Amino acid sequence: MRLEMDTDFFALPVPRVIAHRGVSAHYPENTIAAFSAARDLGIPYVELDVHMTRDGEIVVTHDENLRRVGGHDGVVRELTFAELAQVDAGRNFSRDSLRFPFRGSGLRVPRLAQVLEVVRGQRLVIEVKQENPSLIEPMLRVIDRAGMRRRVLVASEQQTPIDEVRALAPELPTGFTYREVAGFMAALAPGAEPYQPRGDALQIPPEYESWRIVTSESVAAAHRIGVEVHVWTVNAAAAMSAMLELGVDGVITDYPTRLLALL
Repeated sequence: MRLEMDTDFFALPVPRVIAHRGVSAHYPENTIAAFSAARDLGIPYVELDVHMTRDGEIVVTHDENLRRVGGHDGVVRELTFAELAQVDAGRNFSRDSLRFPFRGSGLRVPRLAQVLEVVRGQRLVIEVKQENPSLIEPMLRVIDRAGMRRRVLVASEQQTPIDEVRALAPELPTGFTYREVAGFMAALAPGAEPYQPRGDALQIPPEYESWRIVTSESVAAAHRIGVEVHVWTVNAAAAMSAMLELGVDGVITDYPTRLLALL
């Protein structure tokens, strides 16, 4: 169980304030600007997403292409890092849909190594978005070179990357895959077999297709088996308060300062 793991990720008290893709309400997501803001504001946890370029660089971006954030249709795994570096990662960010304050400001898709330098004093949720080709071994090397292995939890909705992490780095805490979340929820039914978790943090939205999945019952069930509940992506103060009242262990939010103010 996580309490026996050789990790500092869980060393801080709950509830955990987790900045979603950095302070992404105010800065372009998954950029050095967003992560620097999280560091400067003292946000204890940062969540980010990783892919790998064609030439093997582990980079921090959510989508497999940059159309949404940078207006570029290339797929990350098919681009070299030099090609990716031509994309303006702040191009489409706007707080009001009228102004684009970071367009042309020089923000680029960063290497994971660059981000780890910025957030060295924080703890990280690294979500693996790419399944093929596998990026787990080179990602672990980047984490190790930065001396950050004890401060990282690895998450993915996909089973294969998480299975690979658990095989190569069993000391690393992991999230639940989509399949494992479904198994946990099924085990809440009366008469179900006891659930044996493989992950350490159940990272789930408040509801899924109108089905409420973060409840006092599901949180209590997670705690009985030694698993934390981190809920995403919660941005309204009232919704944050509701999640905290249910006893969740962490809130992943675009507005981490709102959560800090509540706490």
